[in-house]
Amino acid sequence: MKKLLSLLPLCAAIGIGIAGWWGLNPNRDPGAIPSVLIDKPVPVFELSDVAGTGTPGLATQDLLMSQEPILVNVFASWCLPCRAEHAVLARMVREEDLNLVGINYKDKPATAAKWLAELGNPYSRIGSDQTGRAGIEWGISGVPETFIVGPGGKVIFRHVGPISSDAALAKIRGALAVARKDKP
Repeated sequence: MKKLLSLLPLCAAIGIGIAGWWGLNPNRDPGAIPSVLIDKPVPVFELSDVAGTGTPGLATQDLLMSQEPILVNVFASWCLPCRAEHAVLARMVREEDLNLVGINYKDKPATAAKWLAELGNPYSRIGSDQTGRAGIEWGISGVPETFIVGPGGKVIFRHVGPISSDAALAKIRGALAVARKDKP
């Protein structure tokens, strides 16, 4: 037993070394959060519209029917980073012929409608996820999060956080270009 206990400091040093090597790996993206949905069909969900927006709700079927990639943005009016990325998303819709749909996460419909009336509504569909159930199905860790759904309804990309930096925008555009190239 004493021999085993004498190896404990060596095991701890090896564990700390492995953790340090992993943490300092220059190829590791500390913001990357893997998604089990990548290369899988979109989850099954059906969300009613956000009252007062005049925009239809969102369901799985809407994402399965498209022959073009779709950007699915999970947002809320109470989310400050969502406000920061909203202008970027609106510009992408205007200038890049992008189909943007939204999941309004744990938000009050009246507040969300007011927020969209103030900032503009770039979404072709918005589902109201007041309970957060659809967010669980999508595996979100918070808002904003954005997914790219390829033609046929397969999730091909996930971005956690606001799309407000040049680096984030470049990643989204790169993934969209691949999705557009791979369409049937």
